[in-house]
Amino acid sequence: DCSITPLTPSPRMACPFSVVVAIDFGTTSSGYAFSFTQDSEAIHMMKRWEGGDPGVANQKSPTCLLLTPDLRFHSFGFAARDFYHDLDPEEARHWLYFDKFKMKIHSTSEVKDQSSSVLEGEEIRWVITVPAVWRQPAKQFMREAAYLAGLVAPDCPEQLLIALEPEAASIYCRKLRLHQVIDLSLQPITNGLDLEGSQPFDSSFRQAREQLRRSRHSRTFLVESGTGELWSELQTGDRYIVADCGGGTVDLTVHQIEQPQGTLKELYKASGGPYGAVGVDLAFEAMLCQIFGEDFIQSFKAKRPAAWVDLTIAFEARKRTAAPGRANALNISLPFSFIDFYKRHRGQSVEAALRRSNMNIVKWSSQGMLRLTQEAMNELFQPTIINIVKHIEELMAKPEVRGVRFLFLVGGFAESPMLQKAVQRALGRTCRIIIPHDVGLTILKGAVLFGLDPTVVRVRRCPLTYGVGVLNRFVEGRHPRDKLLIKEGREWCTDILDRFVSVDQSVALGEVVKRSYTPARLGQRKIIINIYCSTSDDVTYISDPGVRKCGTITLDLPEPLPLPGAVGGAGGGGPERREIRATMQFGDTEIKVTAVDIMSNRSVRASIDFLSN
Repeated sequence: DCSITPLTPSPRMACPFSVVVAIDFGTTSSGYAFSFTQDSEAIHMMKRWEGGDPGVANQKSPTCLLLTPDLRFHSFGFAARDFYHDLDPEEARHWLYFDKFKMKIHSTSEVKDQSSSVLEGEEIRWVITVPAVWRQPAKQFMREAAYLAGLVAPDCPEQLLIALEPEAASIYCRKLRLHQVIDLSLQPITNGLDLEGSQPFDSSFRQAREQLRRSRHSRTFLVESGTGELWSELQTGDRYIVADCGGGTVDLTVHQIEQPQGTLKELYKASGGPYGAVGVDLAFEAMLCQIFGEDFIQSFKAKRPAAWVDLTIAFEARKRTAAPGRANALNISLPFSFIDFYKRHRGQSVEAALRRSNMNIVKWSSQGMLRLTQEAMNELFQPTIINIVKHIEELMAKPEVRGVRFLFLVGGFAESPMLQKAVQRALGRTCRIIIPHDVGLTILKGAVLFGLDPTVVRVRRCPLTYGVGVLNRFVEGRHPRDKLLIKEGREWCTDILDRFVSVDQSVALGEVVKRSYTPARLGQRKIIINIYCSTSDDVTYISDPGVRKCGTITLDLPEPLPLPGAVGGAGGGGPERREIRATMQFGDTEIKVTAVDIMSNRSVRASIDFLSN
């Protein structure tokens, strides 16, 4: 039977580490922030990276990694992008350049640079952010990468927390005050348009940009204690959605403010999908393929890698300025080598290719620029934006989510006026849409707050049903004949799914599931149990459709302690009747397992592996 036992939740204790460092691994850009526990009201942002783009805050670095031809690490971020860019094209073909990937190796030296005394490794708590919709194998991959990078030793796993991105954003959003946000719902809407074109919308956005520009030079963010003006309306029991719109994913979470001390309860399992800003970049690349031919674009990327990087940077910069109702076209400079390469490759000019493509929404400027009209920008943005809006609308229709009064838009893509306007138009009448001023750094700051107090989220929802396969007594008429197993004269039904937790079940922090296991044969040194999962709870057998093996639990069996006068054999206290009690914790961002040998009351090494499947 499933025994879920709540452990007594500890009172909200002080963080046992001297400093908390959060790393936000973004698809497009990455960054870090930290806070000293003695002064936890101050969150320090990372220093400017080497390189960097003029006029950009650079509190994050592009997620670019450069490996040498012999596969050694060379550089990361702007340094990687610029070094690769300056390589001779022939030489560059032998180097490995990755961008918009979600992994990064990080050293502890940056924190030491910024702290007055050198910290011991064990005084640092690391927090790494991942999308909430990532499954256990991806979280385990991040954890193991952090071990390999030397951030944390594998025998001190509690030093590293995996934080869920929208959850971190939510923790930060609770602390916002009115002067730190834009409230889109204050913009009047008539027939889906602002009263005066898009002016009120643009002016509030300009004010926010100005505020961001002024705060840019400060590398320290102060968390204002006390209730912010925004929250004077938010009472215990109120619920809100956080939509984290990043480069790669859009992640949605629904929280309710609880007692005690404004802790959070997740009302519906995190949802989302691969609808990030990268979708717009891919649409731009597809548009180029449509105009110039896919074979040409692939050849250009391979033969002129630096120029391709230039072109993507030029598009990235223009993408950020795209706004609805913009009258003039957006110009994107085509690198000279693109124009030259096309002429040699195809024997005609770029201008002729544009004419031949009948792509009327993209014009050619004699200054060597592609001119993307408003229609072209709409075409690039719409598929991604439609997916995001649809996802939020579907979530708001769920019975568990009714009565949501606030929607927070966070993440880098939330800076896009194109996305803001679409969300305001679709949902502005339903709830108040709030955008923090420092929208791209929301997750980073929230991850630091989570590291300082991981008990702030007290109830989470299970994203999947988890269980193991077991044998039960065979019942004629209830169990199918093909599951019948006869063992020592007894009839058993195989493959029954013994549930640990069910999909969308509420699990409080510290709640555990307990199971007992006995070794199948004498002298066995390990018990290995297969874990199965399903997106549905309507399953009976591990062979049912949609059920898949997702991991293994390994329990070590120590040598049994000899009992005085004990005789081997059934019921005689011998090793074959040993009981190992496994305790699984599902209320955290990761699933954890511990085990005890009941006979000796000794802890047993227990591990859970989601990667080797």
